[in-house]
Amino acid sequence: MAGRLAVVGAGLMGAGIAQVAAQAGWRVTLRDLDDAATKRGLDGIRTSLERFAAKGVIGADEVEATLGRITPTTELEAAADADVVVEAVFERLDVKHEVFRGLDKICRPDAVLATNTSAIPVTQIAAVTERPESVVGTHFFSPVPMMKLCELVRGYKTSDETLATARAFAEEIGKTCVVVNRDIAGFVTTRLIAALVVEAVKLVESGVVSPEDLDTACRLGFGHAMGPLATTDLTGVDVLLHATRNIYTDTADEKFFPPELLQRMATAGDLGRKTGKGFYTY
Repeated sequence: MAGRLAVVGAGLMGAGIAQVAAQAGWRVTLRDLDDAATKRGLDGIRTSLERFAAKGVIGADEVEATLGRITPTTELEAAADADVVVEAVFERLDVKHEVFRGLDKICRPDAVLATNTSAIPVTQIAAVTERPESVVGTHFFSPVPMMKLCELVRGYKTSDETLATARAFAEEIGKTCVVVNRDIAGFVTTRLIAALVVEAVKLVESGVVSPEDLDTACRLGFGHAMGPLATTDLTGVDVLLHATRNIYTDTADEKFFPPELLQRMATAGDLGRKTGKGFYTY
């Protein structure tokens, strides 16, 4: 199936999606707002590939070959010839709407328009296009080259054909898919982690337990690969805050209301690994 992929957003998620697709033989256009952003994305991809090569997971020659299949750009119009487009910009509906309005005008009629959103209903994103049947959620997990799951999410009007194409794409680039048949806010995985993170933060905030001991309890007691607070630091405190707010706004369910500590950390700029400090110091 390998064809042409456009990824909109060259951050951690977008760069990861671009990397695994290029490794699978796709020709990838990686778009962001400026050259500095695309360079950071490409630098991250190179570092990731070189790490895999050093461990013998891929051959040394595959590093340059993979990078050679990725073209950076600042022009959204570069997505015009893509078979599949994956949007991976910031988790704000207005930002995503701007991207999808543009893609709707630019992309081929048969292109699949996918969003990597982790919490915003696909139906809301698709509503600004003239082709909601072509819009689908492809929620990848960080770090994309390591995490095997892709959560496929149907919007209200997502067609069976669009879902099937999205599944074929995700499976071809090495992912195992689960299907969310109704695009409630947070879908399945984000609702589960958001509920766990909110309760974890409350327990730390009230002095019941330290972040380290809470994460240890989840790792050793539940078999989690990573505790919820370490996960929050990896994903981004701001990202989890937006996710919980989105779910709370949609559901009015108090268990998703973000704790004060999470909000204060985001305001102070303690966003996790990307800033060097979150629940842990890096």
